Amino acid sequence: MSGPALKRVDSHSAIHEAALNEAIELTNMLDTLYQENEQEKALELAYVLIEQWETRTLAHADAEENGLYKDLVDEDPEVKDDITALTRDHDLLRLIVDEIKEKLPETGLNDALIQRFQSLIIVDELHNKKEMEVLPDHDH
Repeated sequence: MSGPALKRVDSHSAIHEAALNEAIELTNMLDTLYQENEQEKALELAYVLIEQWETRTLAHADAEENGLYKDLVDEDPEVKDDITALTRDHDLLRLIVDEIKEKLPETGLNDALIQRFQSLIIVDELHNKKEMEVLPDHDH
């Protein structure tokens, strides 16, 4: 079973928004440091940002997949395709984070990795929008 906060659209949305806003802020800081050629600080922040994605967004994704998503399909089998798509979004986020983690020690921070950090935000924004459409509104 998933926790009550995940099942309530308003609180679930707040969880997503907080994590995403934090990621956006850190990514903007990362980009600024990179543009200002602050390589050491930028690299440090890149590792912080990886950890932020893993501990906030991806940990939340794991919780959704292990509880909420299963519950939603049990309650309404017609949402199965949407749940499959949402799970694929999580997989894309994981793949991008893993790619950043693999390449960062090899190449250091570069434009391609900055773009990957930015792509995490775009995938997550689209995912959150779709998830809010799929979640039943238990509050009304």
